[in-house]
Amino acid sequence: MNKLNDSHRAAIIRALVEGNSVRATSRLTRTAKATVLKLLVEVGEFCSIYSDNALQNLSTTRIEAEEIWSFVGAKAKNATMDGHGDLWTYTAIDADSKLIISWLVGQRNHKTTEVFMVDVAERLANRVQVTTDGLGWYLSAVENAFGWNGVDFAQIVKTYGMPRDETERARRYSPMVCTDAIKTRIMGEPNMDNLSTWFVERSNLSMRMGIRRSTRITNAFSKKAENHAHAVSLYFMFYNYCRPHQTLTKAANGIKTIPAMAAKLTDHVWTIEEILEMMGPNYPLH
Repeated sequence: MNKLNDSHRAAIIRALVEGNSVRATSRLTRTAKATVLKLLVEVGEFCSIYSDNALQNLSTTRIEAEEIWSFVGAKAKNATMDGHGDLWTYTAIDADSKLIISWLVGQRNHKTTEVFMVDVAERLANRVQVTTDGLGWYLSAVENAFGWNGVDFAQIVKTYGMPRDETERARRYSPMVCTDAIKTRIMGEPNMDNLSTWFVERSNLSMRMGIRRSTRITNAFSKKAENHAHAVSLYFMFYNYCRPHQTLTKAANGIKTIPAMAAKLTDHVWTIEEILEMMGPNYPLH
């Protein structure tokens, strides 16, 4: 039986995290589709375990959290099979280092929101400011995770409407635009001047660009929730450790910098080959 070398495996992973579908990756790397999926599962599982152990005792001060929509098999209104329907990825980003400190794939409901916020709280070393969108379940989830007054918490509720300019309305595929953003203090003493969900929203855009199965208004979607979760874990490992961040690099006077470097979790930009080497049986995860 043939076994892929690390260079071939790295090429497959690189194609996946740069926004290619499984089929496109199969064609580009001349690899069987089943092999691409098998590698996605193996590396995705490793990335999830590694990140769970590495993203601990973080000294961040500002966190933004939000949810991003996708679906498995079919959208909820068209789903006819068990396991098909809407799927959401909760994400939390350090607004300063741009590190994605936590993510969770599941349903958008009270239980998932609670589990997600508990995971966020357990990864932090100090009191933080948390900003979320207006999802109501965050109110109890944040309090239960951090304790009453144990965090500086605020929400931003945005309203959307049609552009005033008729020409603008006509040329936009999706004409709804943000018309207002109401900031509300919920708990503690958040700095109302630097409240934002901009960074997590920008991160969501990067996800849409880097994970083909998350791309909207296309025929791209996941067929299994498990594979979607593996793709998300792989992407965030690549984002945190392998892809230089333009803003961070500029702040470092041109030295290529990744979020994990800004968060002092590593001292260099990783390669995909390094991640594959770490998957060896003798590499310690703790």
